[in-house]
Amino acid sequence: MTEDHPAIAVLRQFDPSDMAASAPLFAEDAVWHYFNPNLPELQGDHVGREAIGAFFAALAEKSRGTFRIEPVSATPVGPELVVVQSRNTLTLGGRSVTVDVVVVWRIVADRVLEVWDIVPGQPTEVRDATDCE
Repeated sequence: MTEDHPAIAVLRQFDPSDMAASAPLFAEDAVWHYFNPNLPELQGDHVGREAIGAFFAALAEKSRGTFRIEPVSATPVGPELVVVQSRNTLTLGGRSVTVDVVVVWRIVADRVLEVWDIVPGQPTEVRDATDCE
């Protein structure tokens, strides 16, 4: 396939470290459902652009700016859904944590309407942060 699926083209513009620039990609009433048993204080539904931006700001603060997303695959499912597998890394409490994550995006008319961000209870890898320098 030489051309991106329209929903994947929207996702290519998303930068969680710059939510001011990414905010127009989201519908005003977009919902980000976050499931992560290891970060219960961030878990839940974040409704609206401002709340989604606040979620990513809190994640950046908690990880001291180390949160990174490395997409592994993106599979469109019909005209609205994209299933993304990513390998996310961040430093928490002096430990470098890597998790394999699945995110389901619902995108309509070039706007993100809903996201299900599912993080497993067991990380893929955990190392002392000093081992990563």
